[in-house]
Amino acid sequence: MLDKIKEFKPSSWAIDNKITIYLVTIFITLAGIMAYNSLPKENFPDITVPTIYINTINGGNSPTNIENTITKPIEKKLKALSGVKKFNSTSLQDVSVITVEFHTDVKVEVAKQRVKDAVDAARGDMPATLTKEPMIKEVAFSEMPIMYINISGKYDLRKLKKYAEDLQDRVEGLREITEVKLVGALEREIQVNIDVYKLQAAQLTLADVQRAIASENMTINGGSVPINGMKPTLSIKSEFQDPKEIEDIIVTSASGAKLFIKDFAEVVDSYKEKESYSSSNGKNVITLNVIKRSGENLIDAADKIQAIIKDMKQSEFPKGLDVIVSGDQSNKTKVMLTDLINTIIIGFILVTIVLMFFMGVTNALFVALSVPLSMFIAFLIMPSIGFTFNMMVLFSFILALGIVVDDAIVVIENTHRIFDNGKRDIKTAAKMAVGEVFLPVLSGTITTLAPFIPLVFWSGIIGKFMYFIPVTLLASLFVAYIINPVFAVDFMKSHEEEKQQYGKLTRKARLQLILYTVVALIAYGTGNIGAGNFVVFLAFFLVLNRLWLYKVIEAWQFRIWPSIVNSYTKLLVWCLKKPWRPVWYVLILFVASIIFFVVRGPKVVFFPGGDPNNVYVYVKLPEGTDPAITNEVMRK
Repeated sequence: MLDKIKEFKPSSWAIDNKITIYLVTIFITLAGIMAYNSLPKENFPDITVPTIYINTINGGNSPTNIENTITKPIEKKLKALSGVKKFNSTSLQDVSVITVEFHTDVKVEVAKQRVKDAVDAARGDMPATLTKEPMIKEVAFSEMPIMYINISGKYDLRKLKKYAEDLQDRVEGLREITEVKLVGALEREIQVNIDVYKLQAAQLTLADVQRAIASENMTINGGSVPINGMKPTLSIKSEFQDPKEIEDIIVTSASGAKLFIKDFAEVVDSYKEKESYSSSNGKNVITLNVIKRSGENLIDAADKIQAIIKDMKQSEFPKGLDVIVSGDQSNKTKVMLTDLINTIIIGFILVTIVLMFFMGVTNALFVALSVPLSMFIAFLIMPSIGFTFNMMVLFSFILALGIVVDDAIVVIENTHRIFDNGKRDIKTAAKMAVGEVFLPVLSGTITTLAPFIPLVFWSGIIGKFMYFIPVTLLASLFVAYIINPVFAVDFMKSHEEEKQQYGKLTRKARLQLILYTVVALIAYGTGNIGAGNFVVFLAFFLVLNRLWLYKVIEAWQFRIWPSIVNSYTKLLVWCLKKPWRPVWYVLILFVASIIFFVVRGPKVVFFPGGDPNNVYVYVKLPEGTDPAITNEVMRK
């Protein structure tokens, strides 16, 4: 009756239905690997900051005019908005830029709408005609370029633009890419250069010319016409196909004067005056800023773009055209992912080795099994809650590496204790072990998770980052209560049984080595080097443990560790004889720690600094300097 009371029903059911649990384990493993391969991988989670940009362009105005006619009217309306933390404005030649930062409890959509309403309210105080209406945009990490593609060569900008646009069309066709922006390219402009004296002699005005060109370049909807039971829509298209068509337009003045445009003006197919310049090694260059779609895989996107560039170099681009990729974020992401995954693997191996010295090899492997299985479960859950594979999630895994084994350690060790004393068979021992420690393990896991729960509600940008940590720490309970007891029932052995296998390679061990060899060859053959290396490590570890490592473990368990326990016992007795001594030592250490922290005064930063990979040089010339002059200075 006592055994039944201490059983944990789900674990007992799992032990009685082992085949089902093995199938579930295989499914979790395979599905977890597939989920990992399909998860979007990026540097940081896609977080939208409640910061709004207002960009307004009005050509031909000095910074002072921009400030008085555009910036100040908008600022006046922004002051009345609720939830605004601060705003900054910059008035430049022809351009007004205002940055509005809201408190983090304001949703981005709400903040953007409030700014739009404020700008609309200020529009009546601004000039009636603006070169470009105010553009309102929010800040999002996903809208930052993932790479810059620089196209250069000994060609004029017109030819370079054609090649750049061809590449732009191919890259924008990718599912992972939302936009590709051209920087440094010429923008086409049809100029009508009028001879003012001829215009005056013909008694025409600029308004007459403008009205005549506008009336000829339009598409008119002619309505619908009933034909044979159908009503097709008529559309009259009269848009210019060739700039030369403008020369044949007849301009009529209010006084009745009529003249062809070619009689008093020259029509030139040209380009707008450049406001931005870009160069590489002294050559003309056009840069494509590639912006990834939110939630898509950064590494896959970069690999596809590189493949497109390689294909176009071979089939479409001339040999003298240089296509150089800079600022590729996927390189950083690949390095980061590789480093962190290696850290996880090394941590997993170290955890296993440490557990071996305290629990034995078999029990240590049972416990270590909870690490990959917990991660596979997390991989399966992540897509459904909108997570991507980024630095914060990997940091969560590293943090959880030592935590997820805690539950399994208690369950496996208690199972081995009950089973090894010989009073219970392994199946009953496993059921009793889980039933005895269920509540302590559950409470221990909850208390471990408790400090992370507030992170979900942490305000500010850091809270949005830390939200990803507590969600990845929950799968260890399922592994400890359901999967580990099943493996223990089939594979756990007493100390006497394990000792019989030491010092030799049994038939079962040789079959394992053959299996490891086959799996490793398949992994290497399919290009999965990491999996192959891991299987080779398992084979090496098997041989090492059977022939030598068991001696080291026994020496630790029966000679070194008991001496450490004896020393700790003596220290504990010394503290208990006079309890005031450890209390004073703790108080002194606490005060000394505070003093040391205050004296040292460590800096508090959002992220730790690192050596930069790029150097940015900013040159500021006198206000109103022509962009062409600025370009000449930079080239020098």
